[in-house]
Amino acid sequence: GIKTLHLRMARHCQNASALADYLQAHPLVEKVHYPGLEGHGNHAVAARQMSAYGGMVSFELTGGVAAGRQLCMETKLFQLAESLGGVESLIEQPATMTHASVEPAVRRAAGLADGLIRLSVGCEELSDLHADLEQALLAIAES
Repeated sequence: GIKTLHLRMARHCQNASALADYLQAHPLVEKVHYPGLEGHGNHAVAARQMSAYGGMVSFELTGGVAAGRQLCMETKLFQLAESLGGVESLIEQPATMTHASVEPAVRRAAGLADGLIRLSVGCEELSDLHADLEQALLAIAES
């Protein structure tokens, strides 16, 4: 409810920021899209307009569609879902889900990379979320 919204949003933002930092340093991740990162194209605007940067993190995984699909299947805590924004952490791959009917060339031209993954970072314990992504990325590295 509205009475706990500020607590939930603070947790979403804290978790997402920490995971964005982690993903940015990961060798299997080509690019992270999160306005809280200084390298993000709109970071200066976001810093002026926001007190925190939200719970949504997108990133481009090396290995394209196949690697993205595997990552989504390997996560245990992040649940595969097209609707984003709940208190639980969700993961989505646009190339095979929301934009599956769009031709790959059109999708890429619109800025949706083949390896794009979207996370709606929830309120779970950060160490659990981190461990889940880490084990899923390790499974991709080993395959």
